[in-house]
Amino acid sequence: MIRRGKHRSLARAAGPVDDDARIMPLINVVFLLLVFFMVAGQLAASDPFEVEPSASAAAPEAEREGAEVLMGAGGRLALDGRETAEAALLADLAERMAAAPEMPLRLRADGQVPASDLVAMMRRLQSAGAADITLIMRPRKP
Repeated sequence: MIRRGKHRSLARAAGPVDDDARIMPLINVVFLLLVFFMVAGQLAASDPFEVEPSASAAAPEAEREGAEVLMGAGGRLALDGRETAEAALLADLAERMAAAPEMPLRLRADGQVPASDLVAMMRRLQSAGAADITLIMRPRKP
C-alpha cells in the first residue's frame, strides 16, 4: 500500500518548479512558427530581374490566367519567370499558342524600354501566335 504522503515528499524532494521551465514550450512553439514563416516567405517565386512598369491612368486590371513576358530595360526577356533569349521565347510561345490559341498573354515591360522596342516586341509576339496581349502597367499615383 502506497501512502499519499510519500508521493508528496518525493515531489518536494525533486526541487521547486522553475517558472521559466513552464514557459519554455511556449517559447519553443513561437520560435518554430517564426522560422516556419521566414522559410515560407522565401518560397514565393520572384522575377528573374527587376521590371518597373510605366504609369497608367487606367484602372488596374485583375490578374488573368495565361503566360507572362517580362521585358527589361537592357533588352532582357523572360517567359513565366524564366529568363530566356528572344528566339527561344518566341519558339516556346509559338508552341504554347499552337496548343491553346486563346491563351491570353501579359507583357510587363520596364518603364525605361523605348516605345518603339515595345511595339516591335508586341508585333513579334503576335507573329508567334499571341492574339490577346495585355500590357501590364502600374497605376499612376494621384
